Amino acid sequence: MKRTKVAAMVHKSAAAGMWTDIGILGCDATGVLGLLPEQKLTAVIRMLAYGASANQVDEIARMGKSTTLEALVRFCQAVETLYTMDYLRRPTPRDLQRLLQKAEARGFPGIIGSIDCMHWQWKNCPTAWQGSQNDLNVLGQSPVFNDVLRGQGPNITYQVNNTVYQTGYYLAYGIYLRWTTFVKSIPNPRSHKQKLFATYQEGYRKDVERSFGILQARWLIIRGAARMFDEEILRSIMKQFEMQEILTTY
Repeated sequence: MKRTKVAAMVHKSAAAGMWTDIGILGCDATGVLGLLPEQKLTAVIRMLAYGASANQVDEIARMGKSTTLEALVRFCQAVETLYTMDYLRRPTPRDLQRLLQKAEARGFPGIIGSIDCMHWQWKNCPTAWQGSQNDLNVLGQSPVFNDVLRGQGPNITYQVNNTVYQTGYYLAYGIYLRWTTFVKSIPNPRSHKQKLFATYQEGYRKDVERSFGILQARWLIIRGAARMFDEEILRSIMKQFEMQEILTTY
């Protein structure tokens, strides 16, 4: 990583309060200078990008395990504080119109997006919770369709086969329920029209899976099992990955 990017990250994280009350540039009781922000950022980035443990980065950053983990948590909280309002928000009418135009160009008028889940194994997950978070349970806890259930969904109008529809939809695969807001592929297509639709639907839906694959390739910490104990810390780490992906893409 370039030095200018590190300096920018230090400045922005300081503005978000990442270094508050840590005493990074102060001196301890023996007069020894505290750790520099660059040291902590180096440790954090190595943990996120390479999946290294806190003990492994100690050889490079010369930091204790507890200090490294605290820096990791504060970095994720700083990213969340800085960018949540801009990048993890509901789509505006302009954003929605852009998505609709892009989808219509690929043969799917009225589509809002694709529904899929990326699973991140939790090493310290309680035994009673193991296996409980499959795709359907995650969908049941998700607030994605709350507005639709309240009748406040986005106003979308499109026409297919001379029929006008006013409800957007998402692409999904076979495990999801047969809701009107889901359009799934045809399991065993026979005719040319069915095969063509299945090919286009599966190809469009693969975009979401590819984005998850790119995310895991860039940040190896989510390729292995999560070693944290606190659910809120895991949520904060995953949210900062989402925002990092958006920032690097756009």
